[in-house]
Amino acid sequence: MHIGLIGGIGVAATIAYYQKLASAMAKRGKPLDLTIVQAETSTLIANNTNDRREEQARVFAPLIDRLKAAGAECAAITSLGGHFCFAETQALSSLPLISAVEPLDEYFVSQGLSKVGLLGTRVVMRTKLYGQLARTHAVALEDEIDQLGQSYLDIAVAGTCSEAQRVLFLEAGQRLVEEQGADAVVLAGTDLNLAFDGRDPGYKVVDALDVHVDVLAGLAAGERAL
Repeated sequence: MHIGLIGGIGVAATIAYYQKLASAMAKRGKPLDLTIVQAETSTLIANNTNDRREEQARVFAPLIDRLKAAGAECAAITSLGGHFCFAETQALSSLPLISAVEPLDEYFVSQGLSKVGLLGTRVVMRTKLYGQLARTHAVALEDEIDQLGQSYLDIAVAGTCSEAQRVLFLEAGQRLVEEQGADAVVLAGTDLNLAFDGRDPGYKVVDALDVHVDVLAGLAAGERAL
């Protein structure tokens, strides 16, 4: 299946999607049929911050049309933050839209995780992944949501993570485990791999990007149906 990605939100996350999808398909011995279009991080941040769902959906819709014109058979938004307007985008989408949030609940259950700690945008943390976890309890560091959310946006815009930012998120994850009782820390922001990749923080980490990529690779390889 030809996969279409709305990328650029941010660039580092898009690169991670591309690399991981290519690797997953190479392991399967199958070619990757992929098209990526560019959205603007600044536009998404402004609309997300002000809860302008319809406006952002109208930004995504023509990008999905371009993916369809290029031959894509489904589309995905390469940003958990970008899923704040998923329902509105789905209503306008000319292609099936593959959620990064929907498969997480099932994945957590399959891994025996009853409580997860969230790191990501302010909206993701405040809404506990948009209220879409039915079988898993999600927690966040409520008093630190603004600081962590802003730091996450800074990383996403820059496409890099400073050592101070890395320490901030690694220590926040530790508090989610020790103080909130989380069984695992979920990187519910697709650019957080910049802070955690190659690190062993001493607690279980689930990268939501990896779960999404697994779904997309299954579709690309013909192992899953839409």
